[in-house]
Amino acid sequence: MSELDRWEGRFAIPEYLFGEEPNHFLAACKDLLPKSGRVLAVADGEGRNGVWLASQGLDVVSLDFSPTAQKKAADLAKRAGVEIEFVQGDIHNWDYPSEAFDVVVEIFTQFSSPEQRELKWTGMKNALKPGGLMIIQGYSPDQLKHGTGGPKKLENLYSREMLEEAFSNFNDIVIEEMELEMQEGVAHGGMSAVINFTARK
Repeated sequence: MSELDRWEGRFAIPEYLFGEEPNHFLAACKDLLPKSGRVLAVADGEGRNGVWLASQGLDVVSLDFSPTAQKKAADLAKRAGVEIEFVQGDIHNWDYPSEAFDVVVEIFTQFSSPEQRELKWTGMKNALKPGGLMIIQGYSPDQLKHGTGGPKKLENLYSREMLEEAFSNFNDIVIEEMELEMQEGVAHGGMSAVINFTARK
């Protein structure tokens, strides 16, 4: 089964797989967001994060490869009364426009292999304007002991060293590792080990 087919199957349920509320860390970054500008939401799925970002007055491009997820995201945006640009594409080989976004957001996109992750992060860095804000949350290696979501492969998980190396030329880097109880839809529930990252290009 391809990765797209696997996610199409996961998103086919009537419920929103990760809920309709924004990711808790993204919402906690509200004060870092600009008052206006363009945002790229990478692997935005059913749109909970893209819709919230649009509700903050930002122009959002919601990128995902799943048409099923994007249909649900469009429904969520309509109910929220916000406009979003939906782009169907693979986050690993999408033609990321150069210096086009004031904010780039990546929340739990850890189906990427190490090789794919390098392509994804290179594209994300290229797409961010100088001075722009990068927001990332992922599972850290300690998540394997919890089994409450995320990949089962160590190489797909994010570490402090990995983020510091990948974004070594960024400024104002803040990295926080924590364990917390998460309740995000039917897919993320229970004690989780996460790593939070913000920085400016």
